[in-house]
Amino acid sequence: MPGQEIAGPNPPADSSLLPESILSYKVDLDTQNALSSDELKAIKTFRRAADYIAAAMIFLKDNVLLERQITPEDIKNRLLGHWGTCPGLVLVYAHLNRLIRKHDLDMLYVVGPGHGAPAILSCLWLENSLAPYMPDYTRDKAGLAKLISGFSVPGGFPSHINAETPGSIHEGGELGYALGVAFGAVMDKPDLIVACVVGDGEAETGPTATAWHGYKFIDPRESGAVIPIVHVNGFKISERTIYGTMDDKELTALFSGYGYQVRFVEDLDNIDLDLAASLEWAVSEIKKIQGAARSGQPIVKPRWPVLIMRTPKGWGGPKAFKGELIEGSFHSHQVPLPECKTEPEQLSALSRWLESYNPRELFTESGVPVDDILSIVPLTNSKKLGQRAEANGGYKPLDVPQWEPLAVKKGSQTSCMKAVGEFLHDVVERNPETFRMFSPDELVSNKLDAVLRDSGRNMQWDIASRAQGGRVIEILSEHTCQAMLQGYTLTGRTGLFPSYEAFLGIVATMMVQYSKFIKMGKETKWRQPVGSLNYIETSTWTRQEHNGFSHQNPAFIGSVLNLKPEVARVYLPPDANCFLSTVAHCLRAKDYINLMVGSKQPTPVWLSAEEAHAHCVAGASVWKFASTDEGVNPDVVLVGIGVEVTFEVIAAAALLRKTCPELRVRVVNVTDLMILGPWGSHPHSLRDIDFDALFTADRPVHFNYHGYPIELKGLLFGRPRLERVTIEGYREEGTTTSPFDMMLTNHTSRYHIAAAAVRGGARFNSKVATVAHLRAAEYMHMAQKDKDFIIAHGKDPDGTFDTPVFY
Repeated sequence: MPGQEIAGPNPPADSSLLPESILSYKVDLDTQNALSSDELKAIKTFRRAADYIAAAMIFLKDNVLLERQITPEDIKNRLLGHWGTCPGLVLVYAHLNRLIRKHDLDMLYVVGPGHGAPAILSCLWLENSLAPYMPDYTRDKAGLAKLISGFSVPGGFPSHINAETPGSIHEGGELGYALGVAFGAVMDKPDLIVACVVGDGEAETGPTATAWHGYKFIDPRESGAVIPIVHVNGFKISERTIYGTMDDKELTALFSGYGYQVRFVEDLDNIDLDLAASLEWAVSEIKKIQGAARSGQPIVKPRWPVLIMRTPKGWGGPKAFKGELIEGSFHSHQVPLPECKTEPEQLSALSRWLESYNPRELFTESGVPVDDILSIVPLTNSKKLGQRAEANGGYKPLDVPQWEPLAVKKGSQTSCMKAVGEFLHDVVERNPETFRMFSPDELVSNKLDAVLRDSGRNMQWDIASRAQGGRVIEILSEHTCQAMLQGYTLTGRTGLFPSYEAFLGIVATMMVQYSKFIKMGKETKWRQPVGSLNYIETSTWTRQEHNGFSHQNPAFIGSVLNLKPEVARVYLPPDANCFLSTVAHCLRAKDYINLMVGSKQPTPVWLSAEEAHAHCVAGASVWKFASTDEGVNPDVVLVGIGVEVTFEVIAAAALLRKTCPELRVRVVNVTDLMILGPWGSHPHSLRDIDFDALFTADRPVHFNYHGYPIELKGLLFGRPRLERVTIEGYREEGTTTSPFDMMLTNHTSRYHIAAAAVRGGARFNSKVATVAHLRAAEYMHMAQKDKDFIIAHGKDPDGTFDTPVFY
């Protein structure tokens, strides 16, 4: 809007209530000698070139080096991209190059404002980190023309940083996660430094607010470091940012409270000297902290560096147009001069803007960057930000132990999570530098605490776990756990995220964003595989009756089912041995989203180790011990998918054996949910002939499913003869009650299953038809009697969860 305030280096604020001593945490440096004259010239030239290319990428489809006057025909038909953040991202990139080259550093660049793709792509082209992966993007006129003309058009680079961007481990489309990803990336990488730009809009998100604590989980003896750079340019899409309205004292108070040393980079007249000195200082502070830790005398609660970089939004772009400020206002956020293709005045303004970079001084006649630009680019390809092995490959498979020695005796009862905890203990022991668990303070509650027996947590501000090499990160922020897991995984390692079932949904959109990154990575030929993202979902609704309705939510299953089939995997192992087999498989797998759902409460072990292995390989099988005549010629098929709901299926089969012996029942358990989809819909889906062999071709099938019934309906859609199928699952009913009442309330109890069985079986068995109504009424009466008992006594009837006996 006309008169919009420009974001200056010290926006007005009233911080009179803050003591002056706060500023003691603000670092002052002598910047005058931070760069030689040659370095200063080279950095400024690099920045000019990168800014020019970034701006041209947004607008031009031809005439990319301005070899003639720009015409409307040179302008793209659709103008996409975000200019506002690009100059700041380029500024940081140029200085990181110089720092890497000078100190031979190992660095990654994580960019929170992922919509600043033009800035990153322009820098990648200048350092020649596109052509090694995509030969058409050569560092000459032809390659530059392809980059500029192809940006944000079909077949070219998309408008956001993504897996097609060399060196990237973070997409940035959904704001808030860059900092957590950066902290995950440096874990167990002692020589790695990640420079992470956090936009001041992104800084307003809850996940970023929590992620500032991430360094408290970084042991400087074993891990690298993050240099957070808060880019304060003052504006979001159309509003001021919170950080943009805070002065230096207020920001110093905020970040010193987090535990950082604060350095402001805000001298616009000498920004390169300011940033160069600040980055040198940040690296020296990191080396000081790491050196102390690695010499056996760690600094207790070290203050890590953070840079607050103030620059105008859209710096270097058009200052104003027709009385509206552009540079330093929200008008530069996306596309300045958006009507330049059709409005001559805007086209003229665009021409003046692009000409101001004087591209003829930046590139030779053949389109190669001039020597000044190349003089700050790292000499070794492996050191370039776009060619780091951590980002583009380098997956280290886990040494996964055999699970069979930990198998539980068939016929006993045990917690799936207890058994898995013992297995994960051995995984930790074998993989002290390539495996971590990220958990929202639920490890003990979820009975996975065996991993803590010889390892521990890794919380550096806690004297009990400081500098102990713990493999567990516990922080009550699912977003931070997810972000750290992503950073850890995408840099070549393997992690595990166990959580209460009800709260994994908090990171559902993060998981979806990550799956898109993985999808594009698999379609990008030069990207190497990475370990799978592994979730264990426990404390499920079926046994969260003591915590109440808020803790009863299996919706995360549906989020995974919605992903591309090539990525999505959902497992519901029915007992401890099957869960052991599943976890071992998932930790070896690559490029998947693996969701494993199980119980932490003791439940029967139905299968031996050998049987469990065969069952998990097949994804489902007939459980002959619970079926009539081992499942031959059934009248009805009863299917359990999930631990507790499978128990109810088996209890129903035992009840039917006793009360309706005429009915022939086949019991099936499904452990791999993805087999149910129509043939070809998923890599694991069964052929129709195999589906019919398992579930019969024409008999009624009743599914007792752990999740929402609509998920199963969608998964089965496309299979023939679905009119014979009935489904029960979580009905969004619950409260603080008893375990069996949760089954009754959601119609997943043995009584509801038995009633469905006799109604279905009556269609094919005349003997059953004569008693079906009587039996169904009897079962519903039994359900009501148990309900009455629970209300009267506050507990389930004795023997409810005894292992069913078949006579």
